[in-house]
Amino acid sequence: MQIDAHQHFWRYRAADYGWIDDSLQAIRRDFLPADLAPHLSTVGLDGSVAVQARQSLAETEWLLQLAAAHPLVKGVVGWLPLADEGARIGALLDRFAANPRFKGLRHVLQAEPDGYFADAKFNEALEEVSARGLTYDLLIFARQLPTAVAWADRHPSLRIVLDHIAKPVVQGAPPREWREQLRELARRERICCKFSGVVTEVPGWHWTPELLRPYFDVALETFGPRRLMFGSDWPVCLVAADYARWFAFVDDCVRTLSADERAAVLGGTATAFYRLADQS
Repeated sequence: MQIDAHQHFWRYRAADYGWIDDSLQAIRRDFLPADLAPHLSTVGLDGSVAVQARQSLAETEWLLQLAAAHPLVKGVVGWLPLADEGARIGALLDRFAANPRFKGLRHVLQAEPDGYFADAKFNEALEEVSARGLTYDLLIFARQLPTAVAWADRHPSLRIVLDHIAKPVVQGAPPREWREQLRELARRERICCKFSGVVTEVPGWHWTPELLRPYFDVALETFGPRRLMFGSDWPVCLVAADYARWFAFVDDCVRTLSADERAAVLGGTATAFYRLADQS
């Protein structure tokens, strides 16, 4: 399958999406599967992974309802109150994991202090996540990479994917510190990476393929095609690029790879990581 490994849905209400500030007015509206479907069809993708945009149990349930009603949604990465529940999260995890489209979890760690990574209940809950074979999407800023490396080592069996290449500021050549820290994280072979959310890390959102290509090359060299996933970050990406333009850029980046390697980046890695073929 060819898969968009990272996109969002929402019914927009200002009170629910405070992070959509005045600079993001273009996405202050509803975005639903019917809005995504034409984009996937245009670029030839078979489906997507819907990722949480609110830290809400209700949103996780709603995303699973959308997935049940719309076959293009192959998997859901939701949010559950891990840090509140700790080791007691098991029963709640079992309830959600019974749904074959529930694939993993995410928390907005980029908004938390570094000490959150050491929170006892959060880490206890992650042991329960790992024990059930669920995944974890790691959403951080580049400056948090060293902390994230130490945290990942606490959970050697947890399947982790780094969102948005850790959100470095994309301005000029890729920063040496980010490259080195990304390589350190990638030494843990169970960790994958999404090439997504990059256009919105460009100051002013004025990007060119020449600016972004070195960042793709670093991610590809660091993780390899079988641990790298294409993601659109739709609809957030729309403030800087339409869907077709972003896909065309990534498609061009992988054009020189072998057919198998290209297929991995454009869907194979995501299909294997999230176990999208298992929907029984």
